[in-house]
Amino acid sequence: MPGVQLGSGVQRLRPEPPEELPAQEEQNLLLAAAYVSDAQYNRNVPFQTSPQAIRLYCFYNHWTMRVVTYLFICVDLSLALFEKPALFPLPFVATALAEVLCLAAFSARLVHFAKVTPQMVFWKDTKNICIMVTIVVTLIDLIIYGSLETVYIHSIRWTRALRPVFLINFPESRQIRRAFRSIRNTLPDILYVFLLFLFSVLMFSLMALKLFGDRGLKTAEGAPYFTNILEIVFELYVLVTTANNPDVMMPAYNLSWWYSLYFITYIIINTYIFMSVFLAVVYNNYRKHLKNEIRTLVYLKRHKMIEAFDILKVKVGTEFVVKEATWKQLAKAVAPDISSSHLELLLRISDEGQQGFVDKMNFLRLADLLNIQVVTVNLRRHPLEAWVPRVYQSSLSLLVQRVVRHRVFVWAYDVIILINAIFIALDEKHPFISYAEWLFLALYIIEILLKLYTYEPRAYFGRKQFWNWFDTLIIIAALVATTANATVQSARKYNSRQILDIVLILRILRLLRVIISIERFRVIVTTLINIGPTMLTFGGLVFVVYYAFAVIGMEVFHGKVRFFDPNFTSPDALVCGNPALKGSAFARDRYCKNNFNDLASSFVVLMELTVVNQWHVLAGGFALVTHQAAKLYFILFHIVVVILIVNIFIAFILEAFFVAYSLGKSEIETAIEKKIQELGVGIQEEDVQDWKLTGNMGTRDSTFSGNDGDNTKASKGLYFRIASKKYRTVDALLQRMFESEIAANEEGPSLEEILSFSPSDIYPKNPNFENSA
Repeated sequence: MPGVQLGSGVQRLRPEPPEELPAQEEQNLLLAAAYVSDAQYNRNVPFQTSPQAIRLYCFYNHWTMRVVTYLFICVDLSLALFEKPALFPLPFVATALAEVLCLAAFSARLVHFAKVTPQMVFWKDTKNICIMVTIVVTLIDLIIYGSLETVYIHSIRWTRALRPVFLINFPESRQIRRAFRSIRNTLPDILYVFLLFLFSVLMFSLMALKLFGDRGLKTAEGAPYFTNILEIVFELYVLVTTANNPDVMMPAYNLSWWYSLYFITYIIINTYIFMSVFLAVVYNNYRKHLKNEIRTLVYLKRHKMIEAFDILKVKVGTEFVVKEATWKQLAKAVAPDISSSHLELLLRISDEGQQGFVDKMNFLRLADLLNIQVVTVNLRRHPLEAWVPRVYQSSLSLLVQRVVRHRVFVWAYDVIILINAIFIALDEKHPFISYAEWLFLALYIIEILLKLYTYEPRAYFGRKQFWNWFDTLIIIAALVATTANATVQSARKYNSRQILDIVLILRILRLLRVIISIERFRVIVTTLINIGPTMLTFGGLVFVVYYAFAVIGMEVFHGKVRFFDPNFTSPDALVCGNPALKGSAFARDRYCKNNFNDLASSFVVLMELTVVNQWHVLAGGFALVTHQAAKLYFILFHIVVVILIVNIFIAFILEAFFVAYSLGKSEIETAIEKKIQELGVGIQEEDVQDWKLTGNMGTRDSTFSGNDGDNTKASKGLYFRIASKKYRTVDALLQRMFESEIAANEEGPSLEEILSFSPSDIYPKNPNFENSA
């Protein structure tokens, strides 16, 4: 059916009335903006496309709603601090009301989500079912527990361990869900290795029973040595972690040197070979499943961008495009805070020929363009140049400025900092050392004053000039603390240990300044900053596991071990308040504070178990005060956290660090930098870091002046560079590994095929050396 001509050969795809209603245009723009926003943040939420549903969906994704949701999740999780056993006890009624309020907020969030998604999609989503079931069983548990409390019957709040379900299953926590999926997908492959590992441990345990069981050997505590098969299995499992080495070997080793070969063989096979295989299997499978997920996300993002393009496209000649005005409105709707200068830069990249429209290929890059952080650098004149131009432009003043801008100036202060570090390590009470500290402080203050004289102050203390703020605040705080400490000492009444500690810490923190002066250090720190969000993802995963184990541990072990003041000399203090610990390594090492009597103490114990040093002493102590089966709790924690999660975390960091540190610029980054240089508004990050130029990272609106030539860096005005922290989202960083595998003009498979991807779809059916490389 023929379309309607809109002038200059522009034609609508669909037959429309001669003039489209502004309300319909606004609705189309809002729908397209929702698709582009989902593509930018890799959201995969099917939503209804009615005007009301779109507005509800945009409100659902607003940052304030996410903050409120996470606030209630934090309140719900923190209730364990105030419930029995509590660090800060509160009445049951207070914690119950707070939990009901949180459950009401979660229910409202769920209802809001149901309003924007199709009913069939909502009820088929297991995340929603998990949240609803958790809310219902929590309410039932609250009612039962409260009823029993009224008649003074103690019961267990077993649903407290389910609270992390809310953190995992709300759509905002897709990164944590991805980590859990990685674990779930890795389990089948790691299971075979784990079974083989257990078989090896059992084989060595039987050998130990036959070799040492009938020889009448005793441990250092006087207990029989290797006479019980279950005890042998536990001790040898602990030996894999090296926590009880060489103690577990000594009775046999003291009997004969030859028996050490048994333990050496065991350690080589199980500690070094099997644990390395665990890491290799976890890394290989994690990487495979991660690639599958990221590839799926890339295709889903492309489909969403195509949907947005189809909504806004018009026809110019034989090609469908999006008009420049519509593209600008869309970008503004997706990123309301974007400056006019930044928007104009992105438009110049998308509309190379400045034809007044954006073609399909360039339109599909909009989400990626918005994900690359471009810093607007505003070069201003120094106030002194305006107030006293003759003085500021004098030969002496220019010499001072050249000296401050020179790299030698930075190196000189690096040497001063290193010399200061030597003085910090020396005796503080020596008068010469004390006077030298004042000299170093004076040199640092002179450095800041010289920089403020050379560089424009608002630029020096720009919003993103972190190291300048850090440096100045450290020096000011050190000056105040040193002055206060000197004043207190001069009064000769007392010495403030707290002030002195602050002074020493501030002096040591000044050593961090060296990082910004060495380029390779800057690269590593920048890489760590870039992968920081990915590390936080696994931080959330570890927190979820810790919380569940902590709640279970508090229910099982609270009150079994008590801590007494070190000066307390009663018999109970020597056995941590439990006679079952008499003569045990747990009591002898004074581990009484390692208990499950509140949430904070439980987290500390779990951290000690993660480190694995002496974890068998902790497990043995709690087994003595409860039952030997309690050791299964500690073994399960070690398997889940140390063997599985820590290895996946290592694989995650290796992959993310490799992507962020080793790969060159992406195609999108290259396009941005190329256009910046073409427009003559480019400034390199090194120019800012090396103090050749210092920019205020503002977003003042401006138009391009089209400066060309070699004098651009000498002129004032707006310049651009890609930020050190390039990516706004974790997915934007991770999808780099697939950039070379997916053609830019490839629309990809259908939506149904994307959602049914398997890891094998990524890898060739018949691998050979060429495609493996």
